Amino acid sequence: MAPGAAQLLALSLLVLWTSLAPALGGANDAEDCCLSVTQRPIPSNIVRAFRYLLVTDGCRVPAVVFTTLRGFQLCAPPEQPWVGRIIRRLKRISAKASLVLPSPASCLQ
Repeated sequence: MAPGAAQLLALSLLVLWTSLAPALGGANDAEDCCLSVTQRPIPSNIVRAFRYLLVTDGCRVPAVVFTTLRGFQLCAPPEQPWVGRIIRRLKRISAKASLVLPSPASCLQ
């Protein structure tokens, strides 16, 4: 099996572990919640976005949900150092992109 295929298989199994479920009560019943989180680090190079799902959102399991380049959603524990590193990386990338792109107002002038 090729190295890329092995990583994809591992990621697929990880997605099965970290299912999202509807919130049970709380302020926003339409919000998705994680049933569990993975303790296994997610490779940062496959992550394109993140969002928080907290107890204050009506979720029983606090989590950071990472969206992968292929659109999978993976639930991670917010207190883990590797989760913080991925979030900081995504914020740096976002900040650089906003500096590079011209503002809409400057394009009109």
